[in-house]
Amino acid sequence: MRAGNVHVFGLSLVAFAAVLAASTFFVSGKAQTSPAGKELFEKRCGGCHALDRDKEGPRLQGVYGRTAGSVDSFQYSDALKKSGIKWNSETLEKWLTDTDKLVPGNDMTFRVEKAEERREIIAWLQQTSN
Repeated sequence: MRAGNVHVFGLSLVAFAAVLAASTFFVSGKAQTSPAGKELFEKRCGGCHALDRDKEGPRLQGVYGRTAGSVDSFQYSDALKKSGIKWNSETLEKWLTDTDKLVPGNDMTFRVEKAEERREIIAWLQQTSN
């Protein structure tokens, strides 16, 4: 193999690895996401939320597809309970961007500024809700 071909081949391998690492893929019939979503969830959300139990915020396992304010064991703001929001990619994106804009008068004052971090967290929440 000539030096130029080796360089192109090496770049191709690097590009393939980057795409593979950043993408969602299937293993054993289940959607798998990069570990970034889990890590971001733990770092950004874990202080107030857990997947399997209520903390300062409600448990979030199963949140994707759930109606806002519907976990019986958690005391939500009236604004969130009355919102009628069903959590999906679009509503979670709006929520994590600006909770007060989506539901004025809610009790959560938190934002995830970076769009990529929001996407990773939402993908993780969707995966854990399936």
